[in-house]
Amino acid sequence: MDYFTDPLQYEFMRRALIEVLLMGAVTGAIGVYIVLRGLSFIGDALSHAIFPGIVIAFLLGQSIFAGALLLGVFTSGAIAVVSQNRRVKEDSAIGVLFAGTFALGVVLISSSRNFTRDLASFLFGNVLGVTAHDIWLSAVVGVIVVLLIVLFYRELLITSFDRAAAQAIGLPVFWLDLLLLVMISLTIVVSLRAVGNILVVAMLVTPAATARLLTDRLLPMMLLSATIGGASGVLGLFISYHQDIAAGGTIVLVATAIFGTVWLLAPRHGVLATRLPGRFATGQPEAAVVFESPEIQTPHSH
Repeated sequence: MDYFTDPLQYEFMRRALIEVLLMGAVTGAIGVYIVLRGLSFIGDALSHAIFPGIVIAFLLGQSIFAGALLLGVFTSGAIAVVSQNRRVKEDSAIGVLFAGTFALGVVLISSSRNFTRDLASFLFGNVLGVTAHDIWLSAVVGVIVVLLIVLFYRELLITSFDRAAAQAIGLPVFWLDLLLLVMISLTIVVSLRAVGNILVVAMLVTPAATARLLTDRLLPMMLLSATIGGASGVLGLFISYHQDIAAGGTIVLVATAIFGTVWLLAPRHGVLATRLPGRFATGQPEAAVVFESPEIQTPHSH
């Protein structure tokens, strides 16, 4: 028990623990939509698109989280609007805006010679440096994201898996797409302190991909993903403390190790269950994703 209790005598470790729990749970929950909709590229693009917002906030002496949030919401809206053009697909809109905003950040950063240390923290995270203000901000953003998932659970579900049906029953598909993009942006902002801009995509995707190997029901999948994300954050934080290595990278490595273990040993969809003969083999095709809505039962996308 000393392994876990000794680091908690320090206030910075207690703050870091709260931060990684918040980050892991929120990224895990929203990450299920990212994995099931195949939106990993969007997560990566948005994590880089907020770069100029952080630079502008730094140059103005304002909160980098506020700057990241504003640019994330702006870019989300721009992607949703531009992709409405039939000749500009969503991935093209993402690529154009991601490259453009990131280039703007590079140009802006070249005007400041004092940004190097802060840039490193932004890219790789500095969870040990979080303040009480950072934690409160993460908590507020996290609650907003979870509340939006609960309020729009059915609408996001239908839009994610059958857009034609969503349009047929009158759902506002454009606004729901925009809502999901904004939630992803909010989640990225929550994760900046813990794992940084470069590694945030891993925490958006890896816990959710792990949970998908363990269950075919959407709600348990989201709960499992949030649990795996939080557990990865806690375990990675303690390992980084005792081994004196980077916390953000260690958290992602723990999440990756959990994924690898589940990928190999998952009882229904793991490698041993699907490829080895005998009692491990199920002999069944991949199961459908079952949603907690009686009207919908949608197969996994491949």
